[in-house]
Amino acid sequence: MFRFLHAADIHLDSPLHKLDYYEGAPVDELRQATRRAFDNLVQTAIRENVSFVLIAGDLYDGDWKDYNTGLYFVSQTSRLRDAGIPVYIVAGNHDAASKISRALRFPESVHLFPTQKPATLCIGNIDVAIHGQSFASPAVKKDLSAKYPPPLPGCFNIGMLHTCATGREGHEPYAPCTLDGLRSKAYDYWALGHVHQHEVLMDDPLVVFPGNIQGRHVRETGPKGCVLVSVDDSGRPELEFKPLDVIRWVIVNVDTSGAGSGYDVVDRFNKHLEEFLDENEGLPLVTRVVIEGDTQAHSELVSDTERWTNEIRSAAVDTSGGQVWVEKVKFCTKLPLSDKALKSADGAIGELVHLLDELHSDPDRLHDLGDELADLEKKVPRELKQGAEGMKFDDPKWLGSLLDQVRPMLLHRLIRKEDIVK
Repeated sequence: MFRFLHAADIHLDSPLHKLDYYEGAPVDELRQATRRAFDNLVQTAIRENVSFVLIAGDLYDGDWKDYNTGLYFVSQTSRLRDAGIPVYIVAGNHDAASKISRALRFPESVHLFPTQKPATLCIGNIDVAIHGQSFASPAVKKDLSAKYPPPLPGCFNIGMLHTCATGREGHEPYAPCTLDGLRSKAYDYWALGHVHQHEVLMDDPLVVFPGNIQGRHVRETGPKGCVLVSVDDSGRPELEFKPLDVIRWVIVNVDTSGAGSGYDVVDRFNKHLEEFLDENEGLPLVTRVVIEGDTQAHSELVSDTERWTNEIRSAAVDTSGGQVWVEKVKFCTKLPLSDKALKSADGAIGELVHLLDELHSDPDRLHDLGDELADLEKKVPRELKQGAEGMKFDDPKWLGSLLDQVRPMLLHRLIRKEDIVK
């Protein structure tokens, strides 16, 4: 019997993704998070007395600012060497983008697979054969696994591959492959990387994404870590997920239905936050708060979003003792308007409801609306149009969501509240 750790997407010293722009952001903690998570990886390997560690790509996060990133990695893998634990790495797309790392020599216990073609490295004392190939460039579009060699008889065979597999939303289509293609190699385990969410793609053989070891932004929520693989005497592997992250990203959805005031909404947020703190065992949390639902407090909230954002941030500090930082608050509430009353309304109100419904259901008209807003788009600061949360005047889906937000405000200004509010 033997055990090993399978990790991927370390992204050592990953940048803060502009979090340092936000007042009160835990900048120092976030800057050190990937290193501290890697410390946990090393400690876990030593504590579990594993035979080796696999890193399936994106050890680094592109080119380094200086040599400190590489020197830190050398110091940590030297600890593993002293514990008799070798490390096997395939370079991923981010590693291939690093110029400095190509010139820094690893400790003798760290084995990097070549880029020219697949290679096989053997661990003789436990009869393990590891097959892998590194990325030669930042964008590899062919199926590298197709040329992986056949399994070595009498060994536990592992394939290491940095890949999008059959394709994953939010990840570049690098080194695509099929599950049938991986199964045809007759390996005992496939150690994949590139996708930042832990996922078991197949049970026989095990094909596994461990996910990254530390979430870096709001699209990387929940526990992050590696998998501990235990192989019994008959060659059957079993998985155990090992959390390694030191700061965790979560999305807190607050349903405001029935809330009568802004402070009622803050109280509901507090209740959810207490549940998240319990679920994550006191780990520091970075939260995105989504305030949603039909509520009488809608006008109060949207008329002063800065105030209520800071009320929520204040509540988070008080409830958590400083263990929670609210990255952003999104207000997606609506007035509890009666659709029946609106649709039967006459005059300007009825015309506005009809127009908004038509716009929302017609992508072509939304596209035309985007054209009409071209002059406004030119005046919007560039930073507000960048990233996944940015304004997208040419995207009908984004314009439709914008209509959902302004619809209740427009209608509320045109009609007497007591006539149509339930």
